[in-house]
Amino acid sequence: MKPPLEGTSCRATACAVAGAASTPVDARRQALEGRFQSLKDNSLNSYFPAMKRRWFILLTGLVLSLLFLWIAFRDLHLGEVWEALKGASYIWLIPGVAVYFISVWFRSWRWKFLLRGSKVVPTARLFPVVVIGYMGNNILPFRLGEVLRAYLLWRKENIHVGTTLTTAVLERLFDGLTLVCFVLFGLLFLPLSDFLGRLVVIASAVFFGALLVFLFLSARPDLLRRIAHWLLDRLVPARFRPPLLHFLEGVIAGLEGLRSARDVFVLFGVTVWVWLLEALKYWLVSFAFDLHLGYIGVMVMGGVVNLLTALPSLPGYIGTFEMGIKILQGMGAPAAAAGSYILVLHAILLVPVTLLGLVFMGMEGVRWTEVGEAARLRSRGDVTG
Repeated sequence: MKPPLEGTSCRATACAVAGAASTPVDARRQALEGRFQSLKDNSLNSYFPAMKRRWFILLTGLVLSLLFLWIAFRDLHLGEVWEALKGASYIWLIPGVAVYFISVWFRSWRWKFLLRGSKVVPTARLFPVVVIGYMGNNILPFRLGEVLRAYLLWRKENIHVGTTLTTAVLERLFDGLTLVCFVLFGLLFLPLSDFLGRLVVIASAVFFGALLVFLFLSARPDLLRRIAHWLLDRLVPARFRPPLLHFLEGVIAGLEGLRSARDVFVLFGVTVWVWLLEALKYWLVSFAFDLHLGYIGVMVMGGVVNLLTALPSLPGYIGTFEMGIKILQGMGAPAAAAGSYILVLHAILLVPVTLLGLVFMGMEGVRWTEVGEAARLRSRGDVTG
């Protein structure tokens, strides 16, 4: 019978010889083999279906973006739009951009409020992370900006990724509720098409229903744990359960901001203020094109357009945002002025924050390879804080 340590000794000797004789090519091959084995150990059967789902989402977003772009531009005369762009008073963009970044600062404060149960992080430290996240959403597919800022906060502040992603969902929930309220308020003064009316009804049901579910789960964390354990025990292989259960604890921590009625009202109040500032920016930019839009009209247009951006689309919400052209035309705005206004408004929503996000990304020392790694680790459940 072979001695128990003999195999181990031989393997160690072989590894030493291989290490001594290795070349850069061999090292690279070994690294690739190790990475493949890591993926294999984490189940290729679950990895590749996830990739297929991502491609399905990407293709769905592409189709919807192209469809909305066609709807938005099919009745426009591009020559008239160009003339409207040449005749615009671009000085109005300066206060518009300034107001936008003020609203981003208040968004950072809201995030601080949501995270305070895990760790108190100053708003000034969160502001660059929020901007980097917006940059990511503008140029990366699959809304990876949310994963990117979760990864950055985990790296900088050691806050659980599950907590960060849960707070991001809560932010979107309160944003959606506020936008629905804006549109419902605007309907008292302005008519909407049947399609947009149905959209608002559906969005109202979805966001208010989601709020009730989150409030219920935040008040009963033990029930959430029992449900999660029951599902994981029946649906997930044993080797994947520990990181998922650890992730669940981060989700529960992220829901802590909903356990007090006072906190819910504070979150809703701050979110209303954020979107009032956003609407102010939209309104200021409208003066560049002599649209003569009332503030309420801008609130309605901004509310509907930003609700549409919840749908899958290309990075930067291309296509969904351009539907604002049809909404403005429905309010009586000239087609050329509406088209030029929405194009410029979308540009100043994307370009300044993306450029600043790239600057902050460099200042934080984040490499693009880390962005891909964050997305890959998140999809496999490896980043758990």
